Amino acid sequence: MGSLLDQNDEAAHEVAVIMVPFPSQGHLNQLMQLSCLISNYGLQVHYIGSSIHIRQARVRVNGLNPQDLSKIHFHDIPIPYFESPPPNPDSSSKFPVQLQPACDATLSQRQPVFEFLRGIAKKSKRVVVIHDPLMAAVVQDVVSIPNAKSYVFNCLSAFALAAYTLGKMGKRFPFEVPKEFPPFERCSSDDIMNFAALQSESLQYRAGDIYNSSRLIESPYLDIMANREIAGDRKIWAIGPIIPTNFPSRDNDIPPKCLQWLDQQGPSSVIYVSFGTTTSLSDEEIKELAMGLEQSGQKFIWVLRDADKGDIFSTGETRRAELPKGFEERVEGVGIVVRDWAPQPEILAHPATGGFMSHCGWNSCIESVTMGVPIAAWPMHSDQPRNGFLIAEIMKVGIVVREWDPSGEVVKASTIANVVKKLMASEDGETIRKRAEKLGAALRRSTEEGGASRLELDSFVAHITM
Repeated sequence: MGSLLDQNDEAAHEVAVIMVPFPSQGHLNQLMQLSCLISNYGLQVHYIGSSIHIRQARVRVNGLNPQDLSKIHFHDIPIPYFESPPPNPDSSSKFPVQLQPACDATLSQRQPVFEFLRGIAKKSKRVVVIHDPLMAAVVQDVVSIPNAKSYVFNCLSAFALAAYTLGKMGKRFPFEVPKEFPPFERCSSDDIMNFAALQSESLQYRAGDIYNSSRLIESPYLDIMANREIAGDRKIWAIGPIIPTNFPSRDNDIPPKCLQWLDQQGPSSVIYVSFGTTTSLSDEEIKELAMGLEQSGQKFIWVLRDADKGDIFSTGETRRAELPKGFEERVEGVGIVVRDWAPQPEILAHPATGGFMSHCGWNSCIESVTMGVPIAAWPMHSDQPRNGFLIAEIMKVGIVVREWDPSGEVVKASTIANVVKKLMASEDGETIRKRAEKLGAALRRSTEEGGASRLELDSFVAHITM
């Protein structure tokens, strides 16, 4: 990644890049990955947030080279701490209520973030602020710093953003789709929607947009977002996937138990089951999922964790989800249950992994597609119903467990078992898998030197350094 710096080395070292993530795992993670990518160009990168969330981002970093992390400057921003309410095991609601404390916490960050940016600006020729869309109100004072500009890093799919943006403008989606999407307002809580609305005015101050996506998979929707009516004079860059595709060697380390177990399984024989960090399954849902996996007869890794709290390091009482009596003994040798943090990128990249049952958060989607793993789509809230549709119906690298359902009706074990068997042990599933593998290989090539996504990242770095 040195060619651009060879041309403009002095300018590169006069630029300070500031990352301002929203304090939720999927957002923290993507901006951490982007930090490593940009620091590899020799740029000075600063990652800011509360001490708790910086620690979380560093502890949970998956697949990144420790040497890359050493290049990043981490800065604690003093902000008040808000605890999430404990999950209700009987609740059928899938709205991410635990995000509300993160939203509350960000509202107090504007002044300390501004003070930090102003201090950096006094020591740098140019300041480039890259922020989550949900942090737009926090960084709005960038416009008062003469040598600073801000850029939005979109952690959502261009498809979901295009559908949302056109809907807000009262315009129809310009591509024929076989069903009408539920409004975003029905897929998220009122509190989250109101918080997102607070960012809209501040978003007008950004100088450009970066997407964790690729023109190989989302070109039509990226074109919509680049339309002058939406983007104005702002440029956009589709630099994804930003996930590493070559992981650090674990020759001298003891790998996690789940990776050791995968090492003993056949190619594409295991389905990985995980619903991310913003969803807690009810006791009844856990029971049906357990029975469905058992009835499918397929090998599995199931990450069974509740949604994150505001402080993942809190030693307070946590819920331990109950599995059906004797379940783990009956499935011994066939599947394993992981209750701790799991190395998702490495699991998806493992040759034994042949499917992913997912909530369809964009982070999980882009990781799975990049690794060539087909998805059993089970969207829970927010952008996930649209991501699931993109994966299953447009890209055709997955199948649907069930459509998004606001009623919270529990999916029965028989339905889950049938979906797992279809994805993992049928001709249709094999066709989907081959399509996913082909697309994944193309995406990985796109991030290599001369590839489409790499060229867009080169273009962005050239833009901010010249």
